[in-house]
Amino acid sequence: MTAHEGEILTAYLCPARVWTIGVGHVGPEVKKGLKITKKESQALLEADLARFEAAVNRGGDDMTQNQFDALVSFAFNVGTNAFALSTLLRKHRSGDYAGAAKEFARWTKGGGKVLSGLVKRRTAEAALYLSR
Repeated sequence: MTAHEGEILTAYLCPARVWTIGVGHVGPEVKKGLKITKKESQALLEADLARFEAAVNRGGDDMTQNQFDALVSFAFNVGTNAFALSTLLRKHRSGDYAGAAKEFARWTKGGGKVLSGLVKRRTAEAALYLSR
């Protein structure tokens, strides 16, 4: 995640106008002016990863490690609800891996605008997903 998110120890508004801190952590406790330590950031990341890994595991257990990693990265970024309702997950579950990989490219907007960072992230996630 840090390759995509970076690590910022002071709360900031992401392009989608959501208060974010650490390595992409969001939540009701994240507000303007909040500062955390590197150790707190790592603890938040570990808890977030556990949550998103669980969400991906609910998506089915028949996947490669690379598919799992790409789906965790995707879910981490879009959230568990969007992930659970996504066509990407539906295609993955049905075994349409090529179709699922194409779905990554549909998730490149933040705040209603296509963001180059999300384009790069989705390209990397799709490539990882397809690599065996």
